Amino acid sequence: MNIGMIVGIGPAATDYYYRAIIRKMTEAGQDLNMMMAHADTPTLLRNQSTNNVQSQLDIYMRLTERLMKAGVEAVAVTSIAGHFCIDEFAASSPIPVIDMIDCIKQEISYQKLKRVGLLGTRVVMETGFYSKLNSVEVVAPETEQLNAVHEAYITMAAAGAVTEQQIEVFQSAGKALVEKQNCESIILAGTDLALVYTDDFDAGFCILDCAKLHAHEIVKWAQR
Repeated sequence: MNIGMIVGIGPAATDYYYRAIIRKMTEAGQDLNMMMAHADTPTLLRNQSTNNVQSQLDIYMRLTERLMKAGVEAVAVTSIAGHFCIDEFAASSPIPVIDMIDCIKQEISYQKLKRVGLLGTRVVMETGFYSKLNSVEVVAPETEQLNAVHEAYITMAAAGAVTEQQIEVFQSAGKALVEKQNCESIILAGTDLALVYTDDFDAGFCILDCAKLHAHEIVKWAQR
């Protein structure tokens, strides 16, 4: 299947998805048919922070139409922040939308998790992942750490690179969620956290990597 991805929000997540999907398809001995369309990070974050669903939906629809002209048969948004209007997008899109949140729900159910913490942007953390993970108790960092995580994440996403200071912010918040708030696992609720939590990085606590789960789901669609 020819897959379309709405990318650029942010650039490091795009790189992560692309490499992960190529690797899985190569391992399977299959050719990858994929097209990408670029969305603007500041515009997305502004629409997310003001809950301007229609503005972001218009962008997604315009990009999807462009991808369809190139033969795309299903589309994915490579951003958790970008999923704030995913239901509206899925309902309006003329082709299937590969929804990250469905992947996360399935993994939570598989692991039988009851209480999870979140690391990501302010809106994602404060809304408990848009209030869509209703089968599990969702916990955000306490206010001071939540603000620090948000600022570190936005700066990291815009730069496409992570600093040691930013890593310490994420690690400190993650450990506090586990040790002080009794979370069983930490959801990496920001695709750019792949810059920190690489395959060889030992977080010291259990994590649920949304970008990895989503990329693997995209591969399943690409293999159809």
